[in-house]
Amino acid sequence: MRLIYLDHNATTPVAPSIREALWPFLGEHYGNPSSGHMLGRGAHEAVEDAREQVAGLLGAEREEIVFTSGGTESNNLALMGTVRRHASEVGGHLVISALEHPAVVQPVRALEKMGYQVSVVGCTRPGVVLPESIAAAMRANTVLVSVMHANNEIGTIQPIREIADICHARGALLHTDAAQTVGKISVDVRELGVDLLTVAGHKMYAPKGVGALFVKSGVALEPIMHGAGHEGGLRPGTENVPGIVALGKAANLAARKWDDHAARMETLRDKLFARLLEGVGPRLLLHGAGAPRLPNTLSVSFPDVSARDLLARIPELCASTGAACHSGVTSMSPTLAAIGATPEQAAGMLRLSLGWSTTDEEIERAASLLLGAWDQLMA
Repeated sequence: MRLIYLDHNATTPVAPSIREALWPFLGEHYGNPSSGHMLGRGAHEAVEDAREQVAGLLGAEREEIVFTSGGTESNNLALMGTVRRHASEVGGHLVISALEHPAVVQPVRALEKMGYQVSVVGCTRPGVVLPESIAAAMRANTVLVSVMHANNEIGTIQPIREIADICHARGALLHTDAAQTVGKISVDVRELGVDLLTVAGHKMYAPKGVGALFVKSGVALEPIMHGAGHEGGLRPGTENVPGIVALGKAANLAARKWDDHAARMETLRDKLFARLLEGVGPRLLLHGAGAPRLPNTLSVSFPDVSARDLLARIPELCASTGAACHSGVTSMSPTLAAIGATPEQAAGMLRLSLGWSTTDEEIERAASLLLGAWDQLMA
C-alpha cells in the first residue's frame, strides 16, 4: 500500500537535508553550549548560526529570536510573559480571535482564571478576522491582542498588518501564531508589524520538539519558567542543539525555496479541488472561499457523508477531519463553529494539506480514491 500524505498542516516529514544537518549533533558534536571548552564552543556556534538563519527568514535581528520546545511553548511565553510583565502597569485585558489554536486559547483561559479579562472576536463566514472587530473589542486596559497568521483547519490568512496598526495606535502589543505560515508564504515581522511571533519546527520540515518565538526589540516579557539564564533569560534549560540546528536549516531552506513551493502547491491544491468538484458537484463546500488562503490547504465538506467514514474506506490516505467523535457524540471544531458551519457540514469536512514533496500523481490518486469512497457511501 502506497501512502498518500496530505496532512502537512498537522506535521511535516523531516526533510533529508535537515536530517543530515542535525545528525552530527546527536553524535560527535555533543557539547553543552554553555561549556567553555572546544566541544561547548562548537555547540554554541551552531546554535547562534541557527539563530541567524531563523532571524533571516523572518526579517528579524538575531537577538530577537528565542528558541523554545515548539509552538505551544512559544505561545505560552508570548501570552503569559506579556501579561505578567505589563498587566500591572496598564491593565489586564486580552483580545483573541475565535479561530485560535488551543495553544493560544488554553493559556488565555488560564489567565482568565487568574483574574485577567478576555474578549473573543468572531470572524466572517469565509474565516477572516476583521480589523474593525478587533478595534471594537479593545479597551483602555488592553495589554495584548493575539490573532493567528493563518488558520490551521481552513487555511485563511488574516490581515495582521492592519490589526497591528490598530493595536499600536492604542498602546497594545500584538502576537501572532505563525506556525502554519512560516515556510509556506512570506513571513516578515517588519512588514507584519507584530511584536511577538510563534514558529513551530515540525510544521516546516524540522523535527518535533523545537520552535522559536520572535520578540521584538524593546518588548519585555516575564519568564514563565525559571532556571539558568539561557535564551536571554527567557527560556531556561540546556538548548536542544540538534533540534535548533535542524530549525536553522529548515529556515535556510524555506528562505531559498518557499515561493517556488508555494506556487506549485497552490496549483496542485486547485487541481485537487477541481477534480473533487467535478465528481461531487456544487454541493461540495469549499471553506475559506473568497478569502486569502494558504497555498497548500484545501478544506472541503462532502455532502451527506461523514468525513471519518470517507477516510475509513481509504486507509492509504492520510488527512484530517473537522469533527471528533467521543462516545457516539460528534463535536464540531471551534474553527468550524466560528465560521457558522452546520453540524452536517462539520461532519463532512476534510482538510487536505499538501507539502513540498506532494506529486501530481498523488493528487490524481487522492481525488480518485475520495470520489470512489463518496460514491460508495452515497449508493
